[in-house]
Amino acid sequence: MLEHVTDADDPRLSDYTRLRDVELRKSLEAERGLFVAEGEKVIRRAIGTGHPIRSILTTRRWLASLEDVLGDATVYVASDEILSGVAGFQVHRGALASMERLPLPSVESLLKGGGRRVLVLEDLVDHANVGAIFRSAAALGVNGIILSPRCADPLYRRSVKVSMGAVFSIPYARMDDWFEGLTRLREAGFQTLALTPDQHATPMDTIMPAERVALLLGSEGDGLSSRWLEEADETVCIPMSAEAMAAGVDSLNVVAAAAIACHELMRSANEFP
Repeated sequence: MLEHVTDADDPRLSDYTRLRDVELRKSLEAERGLFVAEGEKVIRRAIGTGHPIRSILTTRRWLASLEDVLGDATVYVASDEILSGVAGFQVHRGALASMERLPLPSVESLLKGGGRRVLVLEDLVDHANVGAIFRSAAALGVNGIILSPRCADPLYRRSVKVSMGAVFSIPYARMDDWFEGLTRLREAGFQTLALTPDQHATPMDTIMPAERVALLLGSEGDGLSSRWLEEADETVCIPMSAEAMAAGVDSLNVVAAAAIACHELMRSANEFP
């Protein structure tokens, strides 16, 4: 159902308003139970994992590439200028979709799902970092991701875009009780490994992981909280070179650290193809 739009303030486009305004989007998306997918590939992945389409906002030249998945969805067709005016930036991938969120599983049900490797993200607030970690996790054998209560939303537009749709392929859940979060992991049979830049911790390339492992990653600035570091079964680190340490480089970005640590878990468990 094509509806042509000629005004960036058209109330029919309110799902797409000011996509870079994080606080506005948090409240609007929570209130309406939606998220926005950007670009053909991401939209297809969202549809393929069962997220119903609320509407599509695109330009005429992008219609043909999405025609086979649109069904009876409402499609708003606008010029590039109108699209940019609504979103608040130039939409290079040519299409935006307002999608309905699906109910999240509980932490307990995710842990009972039989997965052997999970990531636990404590208070990561950068949406791009969360999306990039989901992408690495999808490539490196992670079966699920658990978010602390204050962790950024994986379905925020920037997270979805950076993850290239991996946020739809890895099940995730959000804790409702940070204080006892690790206790619940241990009760489910998971060994908890806390990743830290402290070079006195156990090097990742020397660990012998248990059958089920939960790798804990901390916030971009402060890392893991002292409570989680103390409660974890073991603290682990990625060894830095002597030259790097001498130059004052003692840690990696959390995205790089997550990718290396997940790779080490696969290697130590002989899980490569």
